[in-house]
Amino acid sequence: MTFRARPTTHATGLPAYTETLPALPESVGRARRLARLGVTTWSLEALADDVGLIASELATNAVQHANVASFRITVIRLYTHRVRVAVIDTKKTFVPTPPAAEPDAEQGRGLCLVAALAHATGQEPLNWGKRMWADVECASPCP
Repeated sequence: MTFRARPTTHATGLPAYTETLPALPESVGRARRLARLGVTTWSLEALADDVGLIASELATNAVQHANVASFRITVIRLYTHRVRVAVIDTKKTFVPTPPAAEPDAEQGRGLCLVAALAHATGQEPLNWGKRMWADVECASPCP
């Protein structure tokens, strides 16, 4: 299957890449590639690894915990130096603050990792679900 992301203009006029994906494990990689494509297209390659990892973690949560048929990944360029990665699903329940993972646990660190990499994170209720997001900024002036 060929992956083709199409750039869009967000409702606020900001450049964005977005796609609705089935809530399947293989969609996590597609979400990561979409996020990395967005930042490299905007010449923000310095953010690609962090944005890709954040997209993977948020998409994984939607696949593993939301119990929905699909989710939407969006990557928006908020400013010249700031990008927002968001995952939207139709489950209205908010994600609680995860407990500290045991040292040998294979899961339970995703949201902590997102928080460590992001400048800001959050959750927003929607009439039909929720949006989980993370903003990433360039540490030094972007090109």
